Amino acid sequence: MKKGCPYGTHRVIEPKGVLPQPALRIDNTMEIYDNEILIDVRTLNVDSASFTQIEKQANHDIEEIKKIMMGLVEKQGKHKNPVTGSGGMLIGTVKEIGPALKGKTPLKVGDKIATLVSLSLTPLKIEKILEVRPDIDQVDIKGQAILFESGIYAVLPNDMPETLALSVLDVAGAPAQAAKLVRPGDIVVVIGGGGKSGLLCLYEAKKRAGITGKVICIGGSEKSTERARQLGLADEYFAADATDAISIYNKISALTDGKLADLVINCVNIPNTEMASILSCREGGTVYFFSMATSFTQAALGAEGVGKDVNMIIGNGYCKDHAAISLQVLRESPALRKLFEEMYC
Repeated sequence: MKKGCPYGTHRVIEPKGVLPQPALRIDNTMEIYDNEILIDVRTLNVDSASFTQIEKQANHDIEEIKKIMMGLVEKQGKHKNPVTGSGGMLIGTVKEIGPALKGKTPLKVGDKIATLVSLSLTPLKIEKILEVRPDIDQVDIKGQAILFESGIYAVLPNDMPETLALSVLDVAGAPAQAAKLVRPGDIVVVIGGGGKSGLLCLYEAKKRAGITGKVICIGGSEKSTERARQLGLADEYFAADATDAISIYNKISALTDGKLADLVINCVNIPNTEMASILSCREGGTVYFFSMATSFTQAALGAEGVGKDVNMIIGNGYCKDHAAISLQVLRESPALRKLFEEMYC
């Protein structure tokens, strides 16, 4: 059996010398190297920014969505959206474990897992797309995938449905980062607060900011804003176009008596929302761009252009203990779990 690099560079076809995520094409043959795990894939959870773009490109036609996704994998050996640069994650069953990993991983053949690394770097083979669920960005397939030695994963919990766990684990980095960043007494703004990652972030922000803090939810529509309001996840709520930076700045300034936010969390799935996030943040505050639709060039140059000195954090999908933290949110909040069950199960 061939020996592999822990980071999967042995799978890169072009260009040589790069890691699998930025690679244009990787080897998706399903014969494993000595340090890889082979997975029988059941469901792909495409990240929101990527699925939104694909759905728009396909003019909301399901068969065209299938064709685009199949084409991406056939061309690249992985599911990486060339427009957004992002992928998603998957759930499946462990089929084979390379001998070099035995004793190093607690996994065993037959375990049901969710990979917590992006599909944009995961060798993937799709035999057939069985079902597309555009309302929740999930796609059931018949296929296989490879998890590298360095790849992180979560064994699916037995106290909730697989699709529910997948919907949460897909955005696990967001609530975990919120838990890490929010301090008691903070003013926190969550842009895209009515969406999946936004709701989880609101919950963590409200818990961590406490009674002396203030959490503001900005939804993308009245419907999504009302969804958060019904759960009581924030102190203030309003719906707005997140690309309208000045309007959002004025509203946040009014709601905070000019103080602005200590922390802004951007969870939207559309481009051109960088400046609304930056302007809503106080000098020396922090903006966490979880959205994969973010242009970090626009964010950096935009902040410079308005003379704003804020700390900007890239939306790293990984945060220590992020799987445990995100799943615990649903265990702590029956109301939020009920909503997620209605939306994603």
